[in-house]
Amino acid sequence: MTTISPTDAQEFCTTYTKESGSNFYYSFLFLPRPRREAMYTIYALCRMVDNAVDDPPPGGKPLEILNTWRQEVSAAYKGAPTLPVTISLAAHLKEFDIPEKLIQELITGMEMDLTINRYATFSDLYPYCYRVASVVGLICLKVFKTKSPKAEDYAVNLGIAFQLTNMLRDLYSDAQENRIYLPQVDFQRFGYSVESLLNKETSPALIEFMKFECARARSYYQQAHDILQTLPVSDQKALVVAEIMRGVYSTILQKIEAKNYPVFGPRTRVSSFHRLSIASGIWFRSLFTRPVAPSM
Repeated sequence: MTTISPTDAQEFCTTYTKESGSNFYYSFLFLPRPRREAMYTIYALCRMVDNAVDDPPPGGKPLEILNTWRQEVSAAYKGAPTLPVTISLAAHLKEFDIPEKLIQELITGMEMDLTINRYATFSDLYPYCYRVASVVGLICLKVFKTKSPKAEDYAVNLGIAFQLTNMLRDLYSDAQENRIYLPQVDFQRFGYSVESLLNKETSPALIEFMKFECARARSYYQQAHDILQTLPVSDQKALVVAEIMRGVYSTILQKIEAKNYPVFGPRTRVSSFHRLSIASGIWFRSLFTRPVAPSM
């Protein structure tokens, strides 16, 4: 089987990430090149695995594709990958100590979307959020090379906040795909049904439901902020990229709240200029002062 060089594999991952239009791209720009390229590779891997579930090729079987990804990840750790993204990953593993079990757990989280489309309680939802978002944060810590064990708590809380923000932003579009992530018990608590959601019914009950869920997401942003303040200055500086993402995603949450929870409107976004402004502001402050998380 013909494979490509690590250099070409990296170029593939870099181009893929740039073309994705992801919020994450703007934060990666502020990393030194070795770490930036590692993050491009990690992003490409995460996005491709996610696409295996959300947008499989015609006739493709998502579970089989995920199993192939599992094998490719294992091959990267054994020095025998065959795909561009895992060839690039294998090269970065020489510098960054990323445990294979984290990447495999990420795949497990994405696999949950194939069998679970409702969550009764937040306790049921939490493991999914942890696997598909917090685990990514834990992987990133290996690239950022933080030292304090508390940085893991920061990454976990921030990942939960990000995932809840995504769920709030995509509540209606996810429902159209028969995926209702937010807890069923919360729908019942506020007297708003999934059927009403699918029928695009706006009501005071929906507003109260969204207000409650946004407050939960905000609490995880706050927990991450509080943990950040306890970390050594060196770790705070290492986490500037994560803080840029916190700035972008917390802004999305703020926009959802400021627009009175536009569940059925256009997808809430932060413009490219605004994202770059957030990123540059947080990075600039980190150069001269003890990093402080953006206020919520």
